[in-house]
Formats: sequence, C-alpha cells, structure tokens
Amino acid sequence: MTQPHPLAPVRILLLPGWLGSSPGHWQRRWEHLYGDEPVEQADWHTPRRDDWIARLEDVILSRPGPVALVGHSLGCHLAAAWAASSMQTPRVTCALLVAPPDLSQANLPPALLPWQRPLPIRALPFTTTVVASADDPYCSPLAAQHLAERWGASCVNLGAHGHLNTDSGLGDWPQGRALLQTTLQRGRRNTDPSSV
Repeated sequence: MTQPHPLAPVRILLLPGWLGSSPGHWQRRWEHLYGDEPVEQADWHTPRRDDWIARLEDVILSRPGPVALVGHSLGCHLAAAWAASSMQTPRVTCALLVAPPDLSQANLPPALLPWQRPLPIRALPFTTTVVASADDPYCSPLAAQHLAERWGASCVNLGAHGHLNTDSGLGDWPQGRALLQTTLQRGRRNTDPSSV
C-alpha cells in the first residue's frame, strides 16, 4: 500500500472509551471546535473488542488520505488492538492516547474483561504520545509509563487531573490540542522521505 503524502491534510479521528464521551468531554468539544470525527460504535455499553476494531477499520477504509487517532481511555487500547491486526497502519500519521486504563487491574468492570485477552506486545507503527494523569483512578503513572514503553510511545504526565475526562474540568483542553499538534509534527517528520 502506498503511504499518504506527509503534507496531505490529516483527518483527526476521535476514539471515545467505554460508554462514549459525554457532551462536555474534550473529545466532543474538539468535534465541534475543529471538525474532528468521532468513531461511533454500535454498542457503547458492551464494548466487544473485535466489533470495535472492525468499526475503526471500516471508518479508516472509507476516508481518503492520512488520519491521526486521538483515543481516550478504552479508545487508547482500541488504537493499539487495531494496529496489531490492520494493513492500514501506514495511513496513520500519529496517535495521541489519553488516559489509557490499566486493564490488568483486579477490579476491572466485567464489560472490559474481554479486553484483557493477550495481544502481541509490539511498538505501534506510527508516532504515538501517551498522556497520563498523576491521580487517574484507572491507571497509575507507573502503569501508564509501562504502556507507553510497550507501545513505543513518549509519555507525558500532566499532574493531578483524574481520568482526563469531563469530570476533570478540562473544557476545550488547549493543552491537549497542543500535544496533538506536536505529535502530528513528529509524525509528519517520521513519514517524510526527504527528512531521512
């Protein structure tokens, strides 16, 4: 498959987590502010991994040009699971993965237990930044760092902001947008043959 030109416009795909993103969530705000596209799932309450992966694959196949993935919570694991099985990864310029939950937690909700099925441990084949919080109830900073290392990603800890969701009071979250822009720039450099 031909890689998209690094300077082509990049479509931002938003990957919400379990139960979706509420109206005040920064992902929904980005959708309205910037025209980013949420990948809507048929079932937000019972997140079947294979179904979610298939949906993301369908969306990417139906959209022309390069894309960037912006995942929150379980949406981060969706990006990694999709990348482990898709032939479309050259289409992805970069990923910003925000507040990935630690799926090895003993108190994981039953609906998420199928996501514990082992996946290949490999670096993601595109530039990735993991964004973590110091007091995320679903993932310790150490677990977030381990996930970043597993995915071959850089890791940014923003301090105490909970799960970096609606309850965190981030509003339009300009700091997150700046992190996305930085990750996009790095991704474009990494896919530009003239920069080698």
